Amino acid sequence: MLRSVYKAADLPDGKLSDWREDRGLVEISVARHAKPRDFIPSLNHTLADFLSQAEWYQVWDGEVVSAKSPDSPLRCTFELSRLRPAPLLHILEHKGLVELHISPNATVEQFVEALNPSNARFLAGGRWFQAWRGEIVTMDSPETLAA
Repeated sequence: MLRSVYKAADLPDGKLSDWREDRGLVEISVARHAKPRDFIPSLNHTLADFLSQAEWYQVWDGEVVSAKSPDSPLRCTFELSRLRPAPLLHILEHKGLVELHISPNATVEQFVEALNPSNARFLAGGRWFQAWRGEIVTMDSPETLAA
């Protein structure tokens, strides 16, 4: 099973976001008391760093898209929503791009609370997989493997 989990966290001074990866999981931490205008640039950097090092892929119309795809390299971008009133979160997916628009008034806790169930539904769509130590992990993969 694939999971993309965001959490509000107490990070070291000056750090607004961070990531870690495991089999079937990417976990993104966001500084608990940061405002969207502050944590969005950090999240964009964090996701670019994650995608450059991890092996997560999008399947778009039968084509496998990675961060190294020449035509449309896989990216995930966060932006402040321009809508007024702005919804808490709005997600758009394109070939090689996932855009997340966040309300400028959202707290980190609200952002995380809205994003995690949305990510679960998003990944359940079956367009994503992870290559983890030679194994292809999809939404249909078991949680753990017997050793």
